[in-house]
Amino acid sequence: MDMSVWYLMGAALVFFMQCGFAMVEAGFTRAKNVGNITMKNLMDFCIGTVAFYLLGYNMLCGEGGFVGWGLNPFTGFGETDWSGFVFNLVFCATAATIVSGAMAERTKFITYCIYSFIISLVVYPVEAHWVWGATPWLTDMGFTDFAGSACIHMVGGITAFIGAAMLGPRIGKYDKNGKARPILGHNILIGALGVFILWFGWYGFNGAAATDTMQLSQIFATTTVAPAVATVSAMIFTWIRNGKPDVSMSLNGSLAGLVAVTAGCANVDVIGSFIIGAVAGVLVCVAVYFIEDKLKVDDPVGAVAVHGCNGIWGTIAVGLFDYKDGLFYGGGVHHLLIQLLGIVCIAGWTIVTMTIVFTVLKKTIGLRVSAQEEVEGLDSTEHGLESGYPDFVPRELH
Repeated sequence: MDMSVWYLMGAALVFFMQCGFAMVEAGFTRAKNVGNITMKNLMDFCIGTVAFYLLGYNMLCGEGGFVGWGLNPFTGFGETDWSGFVFNLVFCATAATIVSGAMAERTKFITYCIYSFIISLVVYPVEAHWVWGATPWLTDMGFTDFAGSACIHMVGGITAFIGAAMLGPRIGKYDKNGKARPILGHNILIGALGVFILWFGWYGFNGAAATDTMQLSQIFATTTVAPAVATVSAMIFTWIRNGKPDVSMSLNGSLAGLVAVTAGCANVDVIGSFIIGAVAGVLVCVAVYFIEDKLKVDDPVGAVAVHGCNGIWGTIAVGLFDYKDGLFYGGGVHHLLIQLLGIVCIAGWTIVTMTIVFTVLKKTIGLRVSAQEEVEGLDSTEHGLESGYPDFVPRELH
């Protein structure tokens, strides 16, 4: 098999994951905001492409210590690795779009566009350079993040938490006593289809960088087992806790298992991926309840729990289950400590930069739409769209 062709096919699968994210977020939120959700996911990729071409690609793939430099995609067309450009671009867009769901239903569209441009221009490329760039100092130390549990999902999850916390909850999310109220999504079927699309795309997300068919088959196995087990463990957890198996939490369990196995998909065996998935399914449920009930942060789709918490867990898990030098495979604590160091560095960079970005945006153009706009719905107030489902809107007969 020509792995260079598979490399680009994998990038195409990752691009298709934008469709999955859009459908999950749209299905888990209300119908009056479905057009806004669609636009944000579209713009994450399109604005991200502009930002990544202008600066991000150079900072990620160029040579240098803290940040890469020295590439010239503007005039050096023949010398530019365009396969690498497209491959890294689709991953960059994924990191940006994770945040959309957590900030859904109350964020100004212009503010979101500016955020998306900045994370693709500077924030993501710098930390990704530390792991995947031409001179990846974290990887050189022994840090392992094969496909992005830390570089993409943890970064997206942390950013989502900062954004959602600074925005505040949606109107009606908490009663006067601070108890969370459910705000149901409008179409669980669309959300489920989005999860299936994401799972399908994840075979490219995790497998595109495989160096041979043997490694690719291993990645496909771990990328199948972990989310399947996570889905089962999430279902069982909610069944025991609530008396009935929760549909949306089970769907998030699938995504949690995918996120958690992403860092070590090429470094753990199937037994390791089984355990990683089992923990991920329970962790996503516990994290959703904790973030909503204790921290009072309103995350409509559970992005922080899925991507942030399980991105951290998946990165740690490599130090435990790497079949070459993981703690549980006789390798001692060295790899685990390096994994923890990588988490601290990447998380620290993300927390500092994105807190600055959201603070500046909040104090200048503002993060949140008005209460009236939020109640009416962002489709009409932000985009002039009468409804995402116009055939279901009552009309006066003339």
